[in-house]
Amino acid sequence: MKKLLLILALAVMCSSVARAEHFDDIADGVEAYLKEDYATALKLLRPLAEQGYASAQYNLGVMYANGEGVVQNYKEAVKWYRLAAGQGDGEAQNSLGLMYANGEGVIQDYVLAHMWSNLAASNGNEKGSRSRDKVSALMTASKISEAQDMAKDCLKKSYKNCY
Repeated sequence: MKKLLLILALAVMCSSVARAEHFDDIADGVEAYLKEDYATALKLLRPLAEQGYASAQYNLGVMYANGEGVVQNYKEAVKWYRLAAGQGDGEAQNSLGLMYANGEGVIQDYVLAHMWSNLAASNGNEKGSRSRDKVSALMTASKISEAQDMAKDCLKKSYKNCY
């Protein structure tokens, strides 16, 4: 699982527009996370997340969601996932969809869960496709249609004000 997280995190980092000098800091933060050196990971990732780097925001969200190096706080995880998702980060979009599906840090909302998972899938995130399909099984056809319309609208708005 940790190796999969590293691969996904590195893929996200490569797709980010982080300047070269920050790429190393993000990579070092992810490496520290994988070594379970959460204090170092937090020290490296938080400033970059605050500066708007989607990969750092996503990884900080993971830390809050899992309570690794910080007190577990789903609302804080949602905050960071939203920021990264709003920049088109597929991992963050899927994670945000899962938070809505499970009602973690937000009120449970299958329509928003479907929308974010669908957006993740449209960005090539395979887990997004699976998440979308699972939540679809819990929804009516009209709610699925609503979620699809919301996803299209969100794309048109470049992920702004989608929640």
